Amino acid sequence: MENSGKIERSAGILMHISSLPSPFGIGTFGKTAYEFVDFVAQARHRYWQVLPLGPTTYGDSPYQSYSAFAGNPYFVDLEILTDDGILDRNIYEDIDWGSGDYVDYEKVYNNRFTVLHEAYKNYRQKLSESRVKLAAGLPEYKKFDNFNKTNAYWLDDYALFMALKWHFNQKSWQDWDEDIKFRTQKGMQKYKELLADEIGFWKFVQYEFDKQWKKLKEYANENNVDIIGDIPIYMGLDSSDVWADAGEFLLDENLTPVKVAGVPPDAFSELGQKWGNPLYDWNKMEANGFRWWRARMAHSAELYDVIRIDHFIGIVKYYTIPADMPDARQGSYEQGPGQKLLDVINEAIGDKKIIAEDLGVSLPEVDVILRENNYPSMKVLEFAFDSRDSGCANDYLPHNYPENSVAYTGTHDNETIAGWWKSITVKERKLARDYLCDNWTPDKELYKCFISMVMRSSAKLCVIPMQDYMGLDNSCRMNQPSTVGKNWKWRIRRRELTAKLQKEIHGIALRYGRMNWSD
Repeated sequence: MENSGKIERSAGILMHISSLPSPFGIGTFGKTAYEFVDFVAQARHRYWQVLPLGPTTYGDSPYQSYSAFAGNPYFVDLEILTDDGILDRNIYEDIDWGSGDYVDYEKVYNNRFTVLHEAYKNYRQKLSESRVKLAAGLPEYKKFDNFNKTNAYWLDDYALFMALKWHFNQKSWQDWDEDIKFRTQKGMQKYKELLADEIGFWKFVQYEFDKQWKKLKEYANENNVDIIGDIPIYMGLDSSDVWADAGEFLLDENLTPVKVAGVPPDAFSELGQKWGNPLYDWNKMEANGFRWWRARMAHSAELYDVIRIDHFIGIVKYYTIPADMPDARQGSYEQGPGQKLLDVINEAIGDKKIIAEDLGVSLPEVDVILRENNYPSMKVLEFAFDSRDSGCANDYLPHNYPENSVAYTGTHDNETIAGWWKSITVKERKLARDYLCDNWTPDKELYKCFISMVMRSSAKLCVIPMQDYMGLDNSCRMNQPSTVGKNWKWRIRRRELTAKLQKEIHGIALRYGRMNWSD
């Protein structure tokens, strides 16, 4: 079953929600998010690409989440809660959330949930009043109840999981008491009663997340901006999905991973990358019609207009590493479900579009399955001139980009284009300048030439990270793979979203036939 979603020649901007300006130490779904939609729309770009929106775990990576379905509590805007009458401004206005330049995750973590608990206390009072008064229209308590019922298939387990995480002082579920680790009937009943109030809190947070995000997305769509979302192919071990659906994963009788995910050694890492994510039990998943994946993709289709599947290769052929190995060198490739799963995905998302992240190892069977499903592949300019890349550089030269592809200067995992230019060798810089036929543009302005090079390619969609449009160096890099503690922190200042920058971005879209002409 071929995916019917079609991407026209267009352009987009990559910037995560966390990078938006806000007074709360991290970007939210508040006023500045709407301002950024206006910025994208007025620059005549069609797409705003974000990173995964799930609640983050240790390391703060959007690609390691507590849930494939839940949203990040950090993104719930506190001023919107104030406008809704459930949170007093004086509760949060004097809190030290950190500087506006980078996310201080420790401060956000230590303060955010205290404030949200206060909002929930007030919201419970509002629900009680709603039940008594039965106001005209749809009473608030019915809206909340409807959300809980509609999303019960994932929300009940997630809310209980998070309540248990706090009850057990943030320990992994594998270290919980055995009655709840193994989800015994008696254990489940005990903790549902014991933690009833906290379970309600986590459902409330998801209700507010859903309400605020969908309102923001609606505003974007009304202004002819579509949202590109991102889903990691694997789940973290310490997630509600693995705990609640352990049978869907390759775990032993003690619920410990037998094999884990990663990628083999390459030019970037002689040891490869051992991610540690549990692998899916594809045989069991196929036997139940890929139930979990069907639900996941249908849910993603509600959140996004276009869905980018990270590490798409893992659906076709995945790298498996024995869990007891110290690194990825002892791993091997195994066959994934391939088209059987993609038929389910295509059916679940309807007319929504898919982008397949196929970077890294080049496999002919991946190319075949992309063509059969009409999925655009990804092309990254930096790989064309960087000897550290493990792929074929020729594939990444802009004149070779096929129409059905999405072109980037770099992604969240890459250096900024300005930082990358400083890090490559003299020989590689000469190669790039020869390709550009440009030996005169100053180094500090060369990022504009690289953006233009990608924009004039045949790729239907071109997405530029916000840092690259601004010519920022590697101090503003979003992520350096295989490192923890210094990533996902960059934020844009409100004053940097200038009319001058918007005009420059608008001009690039016009020059290379990528204008969003929709009114």
